[in-house]
Amino acid sequence: MSEEHERIVTIFGGSKCDESCAEYSQARRAGQLLAEAGYTICTGGYLGVMEAASRGAREKGGRVMGIVMNQFKAEPNRYLTDKVASAHFYERLQNLISRSLGFIALRGGMGTVTEVSLVWNKLQTGVIEPRPLVLLGDCWPPLVKSWQDYLAVSASDLAVLDFAETPEEAVSIITRKAQGVVL
Repeated sequence: MSEEHERIVTIFGGSKCDESCAEYSQARRAGQLLAEAGYTICTGGYLGVMEAASRGAREKGGRVMGIVMNQFKAEPNRYLTDKVASAHFYERLQNLISRSLGFIALRGGMGTVTEVSLVWNKLQTGVIEPRPLVLLGDCWPPLVKSWQDYLAVSASDLAVLDFAETPEEAVSIITRKAQGVVL
């Protein structure tokens, strides 16, 4: 299948978790479910949530694209089927966003906050066509609530987001809302 006709979902999340972390298990299950549904997984390509989602997708025979960065010294995770090298952080972010008809974000650090914020802002401002942005896990509702309390985040801004407690719920939202997305 050529990349321009693939149904790609990007999964964001932290690199500093291992198999003992809840978000690792959630990402692995989301990767499995997305691969079973015929989606290609796209991640930042390294460890933690990125590895877990990649691993889950590969376990189900799925294609896994890693958007790696030449500036990083770390090796990409072993579950990738394809690597796309980017010269700098902004090119990497653009690659993660522009290829995807939907996004799932799990707990992570400031990189994940940056990714979610950029996608969210592009959706709010109409820079990209509407597509699902699913925040998976119990860390997101209180974080987003604090942004609403302390920043200029309106109810219409929040309407762009979907929240999911389980990988099954997240993938259900993606499959339902990504149906008509054309890149």
